[in-house]
Amino acid sequence: MQELTHYLDGAHVKGTSGRFANVMNPATGEIQAKAPLASAEEVAKAVEIAAAAQPAWAATNPQRRARVLMKFVDLLNRDMDKLAEALSREHGKTLPDAAGDVQRGLEVVEYCIGAPQMLKGEFTDSAGPGIDMYSMRQPLGVTAGITPFNFPAMIPMWMFAPAIACGNAFILKPSERDPSVPLMLAELAEEAGLPKGILQVVNGDKEAVDALLQHPVVQSIGFVGSTPIAEYIYAQGCAAGKRVQCFGGAKNHMIVMPDADMDQAADALIGAGYGAAGERCMAISVAVPVGDETADRLIEKLVPRIEKLKVGPYTSGKDVDYGPVVTSAAKENILRLVQSGVDQGAELVVDGRDFSLQGYEDGFFVGPHLFDKVTPDMDIYKQEIFGPVLSTVRAGSYEEALGLAMDHEYGNGTAIFTRDGDTARDFASRVNVGMVGINVPIPVPLAYHTFGGWKKSVFGDLNQHGPDAFKFYTRTKTITSRWPSGLKEGGEFHFKAMD
Repeated sequence: MQELTHYLDGAHVKGTSGRFANVMNPATGEIQAKAPLASAEEVAKAVEIAAAAQPAWAATNPQRRARVLMKFVDLLNRDMDKLAEALSREHGKTLPDAAGDVQRGLEVVEYCIGAPQMLKGEFTDSAGPGIDMYSMRQPLGVTAGITPFNFPAMIPMWMFAPAIACGNAFILKPSERDPSVPLMLAELAEEAGLPKGILQVVNGDKEAVDALLQHPVVQSIGFVGSTPIAEYIYAQGCAAGKRVQCFGGAKNHMIVMPDADMDQAADALIGAGYGAAGERCMAISVAVPVGDETADRLIEKLVPRIEKLKVGPYTSGKDVDYGPVVTSAAKENILRLVQSGVDQGAELVVDGRDFSLQGYEDGFFVGPHLFDKVTPDMDIYKQEIFGPVLSTVRAGSYEEALGLAMDHEYGNGTAIFTRDGDTARDFASRVNVGMVGINVPIPVPLAYHTFGGWKKSVFGDLNQHGPDAFKFYTRTKTITSRWPSGLKEGGEFHFKAMD
C-alpha cells in the first residue's frame, strides 16, 4: 500500500507521528493509500521552514513572483490529464469534472499573475507643505489554509496563489481524504521556480489544525468546509490574533417562475443538483417552483432526465454523469437524511436508495433522489445533504419563494429562472445571499470577481479570490513623508508648521 508524505522544504517527507488516515477508492471501497497525520511538532517544523524562506520571497519584486505563476500555469496545462486522473481516483468525481476542478483553480492563478497591478499602493502629492503621503501593501508573512475534500485542486489554488503572489509563505493542510493532488501542486510550483519552503503541504487532522491556529508565527488562516468547523476555526483563530477567512455550509435555492423556460430550468437542475454527486457547496439542493402548475410541469420535466442519469466510476469514461460519494460515512448520512424525508412526509418521486452498481457493490455510490412537497420544517430542507438529492418546495407566490431563500440560515448561492427582467432585478437586489444567478444555476464568479456567501455560510470580512484576496493576504502601511528644504544655523532642521 502506498504511504503518502508531507511536502516540506522542497522534498517529500515521511510522517513521524505514527498516525495515518486511510485514503479510499470511493468506487471500490478499498483502501488505496494512507496519509500521515502530522503532530504539532511536525507543523512547527513546517512553520519554521516557511518563516526562514519568506523574507527573501517577499523581497522578490512582484513581477518576478508573477513570472513564477505564469510558468506554474503552463505546467498545470501540461499535466492537466495527470492531475485529473489522480483527483478522480481519490475523490470519485468524473474525469471531466476533475479537469474542471483544476481549471477553475488555474484561472485564479492566471488572475494572480496581475499581482504587480493589484499590489500598487496610493500616493498623495503635497498633502501638506512639502509633505507627501503614500501607502504600500506588504505581505503578512507565514499564512495557512485548510481545504476540503470536494475540490482538492481548486480551493487550494484559490488560497495559495494569491498568498504567494503577495509575497507570503503558505502552509496547506488539505483534506486527508484526497491529498495526492495538493502534493502534486506543490511539486509543480517549485518546478515553476517557487523557492523551497514557500509552499508546503502538511497532511493532518484536528491536531494539525489546532497547531496552525495556535502557532504565533502563522498570521492568517483560510478554511472551507462545514459551518460548525468554520465557526470553531474562526473563533480560535481570531482569539489568537490571526486574520481568518472561513467558508461554511450551504443550502442553495433555485426559484422557478411560471414564465421560465421549463426545459432550460430542468436541465439546469440536473447539472446543478446531481453533478459531482451533489458534493459542491454551490450545488442547487432546493428547487422552488412558484405555483402548483409550475411545480407539476417542472417535476414532469425532471423525472425522465433523472431516470436517465448514469452513475459509475470515473474509469467508465465521459458517459458517466456522476461518480460515488467520498466515503461510506457520507453515503450513510445521505441515506439517513433521505429516510428522514420519507418519515417526515415528503413525497419521494425518484427513489435511489436501492441503487447498486454491478462489480462495484462495495463502492460508495448513491442513486439520484427527487423529493416533492418538501416543507421548511423537514430535516432534508434544513440540513446540507451534500449528495445527489434534490428537494422541491412548492411556493404559492414569488414573495413566498423569495422568503424561503432569505429565511434560511445559509446564504451561499441562489438562482432564479424567469423571462421577466423586473422580477429578476428585484430578486437580485433583495435576496440576502452572497452569490446570485439569473438563469444561471451555479453562480460561481470568475476569478477576477470575489467568491463568498452571507449569513452562516461565511465567517470573516473578505471573500475568496478577486480583489479581496489581495486585501486578505496583505497589510496596508501608510507613510507620511517630509524632506526638509534647508538647515538653521547650528545644524538644526527648520520645519514649517503643517497646515
